[in-house]
Formats: sequence, structure tokens, C-alpha cells
Amino acid sequence: MLEIKPNCEHCNKTLPNTSTEAMICSFECTYCKTCALEIFENVCPSCSGNFVERPIRPTKMIGKYAASSKIVHQPKDLAKAKLNTNQYKNIHPSKR
Repeated sequence: MLEIKPNCEHCNKTLPNTSTEAMICSFECTYCKTCALEIFENVCPSCSGNFVERPIRPTKMIGKYAASSKIVHQPKDLAKAKLNTNQYKNIHPSKR
């Protein structure tokens, strides 16, 4: 089950369960759309995977399956992230 982390790991923007701005990779690294798409160019700076929009857990299920309240704020080294992005964007998707 998805953790539904409450914030962008890079800029610390609040991303509640109902946010349409939350993006995740396959390891659930969580970023806002601005960071994920504009800064990291759809390449996760932590694991090099791509991002997809995080689904919204239905409100009626939040009581039973609560979203995470653990804040993860670890701004990335942008120069290092850019190298990572360039490396993985230049690899054909079938070779990832």
C-alpha cells in the first residue's frame, strides 16, 4: 500500500493526500510536479526512475488507511541531479 508521503522531498512543499501536484517513482520518492518535471526532468534524483502522478486515496479510506505523516525533506544537490538526469535521459528506455 502506498505511504502517501505528505511533502516534496526536495522543496518541502506540502502534498496532502488530495494533492494533484504529487509525483512518485517506483520507490515512492515523492516530489511536487515542479521539482519532478522542471528541475529533475522526470528522472528521480534518488533512484533514477521516472515519475508518475501519485493517486489520491479516497477520503472514505483515509480513516482506515491513513496517509503517512513522516516528513522527508532532503534537498538534492542540483549539479549532481543534473548529471544523473542527463545520464538517464540519454539511455534508450528499453535499456533502463
